[in-house]
Amino acid sequence: MTNSRKQQILSLLENDPSDNFLRYGLAMELRKEGSHAEARVEFEKLMRSTPPYVAAWFMCGQMLAEMGEIEDSRTVLREGIEIARQQGDGHAAGEMGELLASLGSLGE
Repeated sequence: MTNSRKQQILSLLENDPSDNFLRYGLAMELRKEGSHAEARVEFEKLMRSTPPYVAAWFMCGQMLAEMGEIEDSRTVLREGIEIARQQGDGHAAGEMGELLASLGSLGE
């Protein structure tokens, strides 16, 4: 995505701020451009949405791990696994479980 794509997403969100697909696209664009704090805010909005947007936990946990924020990543992933299970999304729970396991003892 380019900045013009980011601007398009922002414009569309003005018309429908509850569109989780657009918000996820914005979070991913922010992550890609290195605006991690802003991306985290957008991921957290998705986590608090109804119903919670399960992919946000995985992507936020992955981003935090890449940034070296291992304990925060673990926390996000554990929460995400629980939410995914509550929603019956075993695939997402499994992916987050694998990422969590891959963190091993990093950061301890």
